[in-house]
Formats: sequence, structure tokens, C-alpha cells
Amino acid sequence: FSCEWAAAHFRFRPPHSDLAYALEAGKGGTRAILLAVQAHIISYLLFTRETECTHLERLCRVGQWEQGQALATALAETLWAAGGGGRAVVCLINAPLTMMPHEGYRANSFAERIQLFEFSEKAAAQGFISDHINCFKGEGSHGVILFLYSLLFSRTLER
Repeated sequence: FSCEWAAAHFRFRPPHSDLAYALEAGKGGTRAILLAVQAHIISYLLFTRETECTHLERLCRVGQWEQGQALATALAETLWAAGGGGRAVVCLINAPLTMMPHEGYRANSFAERIQLFEFSEKAAAQGFISDHINCFKGEGSHGVILFLYSLLFSRTLER
């Protein structure tokens, strides 16, 4: 992955602002993933969460906690759909690599640290993602790459 991909994570506009619902998307290949997740975030904020605000007001002035919940829901729904409605796999970064790669194999120090968490219930996947949301939205987290790997493993390589 390029430096742009490595630096990409799910970053919202400032909380409690008119664009608090919006993800910041830089230029390049990560934009497509961010925009797909953005569609799920808007859907959640408009139609799913409980609030007394009108539709347009539901998008404005979203707080930091609500941003995290919207992102967790969007990621879980996307992974669940990729898994065919029967599974979701969430990839997170584990501790630094301590073993040497096999001969003829070059370690990239990222893929070797990925740990897979498989879920057979969407609510469990969403709860797990919510508990680990900073792994996707924290600076330096490689959040977009982790989500891409999660999509691939949820969908399965065969499919």
C-alpha cells in the first residue's frame, strides 16, 4: 500500500458542526471506500437512530459519540452484507511482529500483524466494532486498510 493508503483512516468533520456527519476524504484510491461507508452513515443518521429532530437536523450537530456509533453501524452493515448475511470478519492490528519470515517470503510488517475476529451475528460484530472503533478512526490506525481486509475476509476469497 502507498503512504496515502497507510495514512488513511475514518475521520469525521468536527463534532457539533453543520458537517459533523461527513467523513473527510482525501484524494486517491481510498476515497471510494470512504464514500461507500459515508452512504451507510447518512442512512443510519437519517433513518435508524432514535431522535426527535427533523430529517435535516438529524445530520447536523452530531456529537463525537454519535459519530462513532454511526461509523460502527456502517462498518458492521457493510461487512455483514459482504459476508452474505451470515458472517462478518473484523481485522485488527495485533502486537508487533516478532518472528522471522520464511525463506523466499518478504514480511511487510503489516499483514503479519492482522488478527481476525469472526462473527455469526451482526449485532455482535457491531458491538465489537463499536468497542474497537478507534482502531478504524484513530490517526495512524490504518483504518481504511483494516476495513478493506475485513471486507475481503468477510466476503471470502472464493466468492
